[in-house]
Amino acid sequence: MTHWLFGDQLGPHFLRPSQDSGLTRDTPLLMIEARSVFRRRRFHRAKAHLVLSAMRHRAAELGDRVTYVRADTYREALERAARGDQVTVHHPTSYAALKLVRSLPRVTVGPARGFLVPMGDFTAWADGHGGARLRQEDFYRWVRRRHDLLMDGDAPVGGRWNYDHDNREPPPRGTPALPVAAPYRPREDEIDDEVRHDLDRWERDGDVSFVGRDGPRRFPATRAEARRALRRFLDHRLATFGPYEDAMLAADPVMSHSLLSAALNLGLLDPAECVEQAEAAWRAGGAPLNSVEGFVRQVAGWREYVWQLYWYFGEEYRHSNELRHTAPLPDWWRDLDADDVRARCLRTVLTQVRDSGWTHHIPRLMILGSYALQHGWDPAAVTDWFHRCFVDGYDWVMVPNVVGMSQYADGGRMTTKPYTSGGAYVNRMSDLCGPCVHRPGDRTGPRACPYTAAYWFFLDRHRARLEHNHRTARAVRGLDRLPDLAELRRQERARGAGPP
Repeated sequence: MTHWLFGDQLGPHFLRPSQDSGLTRDTPLLMIEARSVFRRRRFHRAKAHLVLSAMRHRAAELGDRVTYVRADTYREALERAARGDQVTVHHPTSYAALKLVRSLPRVTVGPARGFLVPMGDFTAWADGHGGARLRQEDFYRWVRRRHDLLMDGDAPVGGRWNYDHDNREPPPRGTPALPVAAPYRPREDEIDDEVRHDLDRWERDGDVSFVGRDGPRRFPATRAEARRALRRFLDHRLATFGPYEDAMLAADPVMSHSLLSAALNLGLLDPAECVEQAEAAWRAGGAPLNSVEGFVRQVAGWREYVWQLYWYFGEEYRHSNELRHTAPLPDWWRDLDADDVRARCLRTVLTQVRDSGWTHHIPRLMILGSYALQHGWDPAAVTDWFHRCFVDGYDWVMVPNVVGMSQYADGGRMTTKPYTSGGAYVNRMSDLCGPCVHRPGDRTGPRACPYTAAYWFFLDRHRARLEHNHRTARAVRGLDRLPDLAELRRQERARGAGPP
């Protein structure tokens, strides 16, 4: 028997022996590097580098125990390497991968690993709620109780489940960066050199095409690097994470964020160790409760919730389009042409994506996602773009995050309102608006903020739906108080697809 490890199953917890997987300490292993993955989609170059570097580093660590096959397709590699042997594999992280492994002869699929809650347990919880009101807050409290995370008996430590109110501070004024230690940065080695050489050759040969830039690798590619990144965050950055987790600074894209999502999604870190060590830091007096709870919420709450909803809602969920948005993504967006953008907030964030394949969750939601939503872009195309262009982007990550939360394409199955705003929110939560050619308070005219104008036009277009939503009804009523609504409509209808 051989056990097949996918490229996002790279940590030691994926090799832990168990009866349900058939794994022992001596089971031969198989890893497959399939070139066809990069031919099908135009990925960010830094993402391709990270994934291949992580896979090749893991293969080097496993030594003679693993057979590492480079082939055109997974099917071709499996036929060449398994030679009729029985193969086991942990439940993959996408519908496409699951369909593939289930179509292959002599392949047995075991339970998923790398998450806190077994799928069957979540299904029972969701079905118990009628499959309807599956709000993240309810799920998060359930996970906290099940795993005894930040609990004092049956009650949450500190008497509150949620410290969001303490974690919405705007950035400190007059400073370009938070006064916090820099995040962990890995050092590249000969494996990274080999990966970069291969990617250069593939592009030169016209075999594949990428977007974005591949500078020095910024994210962990090994278990040892991931553990150092986690320790660096816990010891030097967690304490200041909470208050400013929703804030943005033009010159400080990282702020106090952990930068652990890519390592988690490659399987280099187990979410249990992340949240347990964060709790230990609080109990030892190393970080305040609001920061620790905010981090635990992201990992044990949101990440886990997104994973479970991806499977619970079913494969057809990705095609949701309740707002009937069908506009294509413009070329400047797809190609990450940030230099052509005049709006400072969007130019800054798109530059971050181009140069690193990463921004934190608020630029993703309130700058990138909000712009796409306001302009009625096809949610499936937006989802695919986020999947390809972010180093931590996987199908299971982006389908719920983009379809459900960012683009409100499911009509409210996942969130209670569309997450979009005018320039006032960006101005309050960042330093991005000051030097901009646009004014956040202007809806119309030569210096109209593209977010402010498009926000009101979005509400106007979807008035019939949003006026009945208790979280958006007040904003919709505000349309009737706009003296320039007719001018706003003319302006936005005349606006082209070019960069703002």
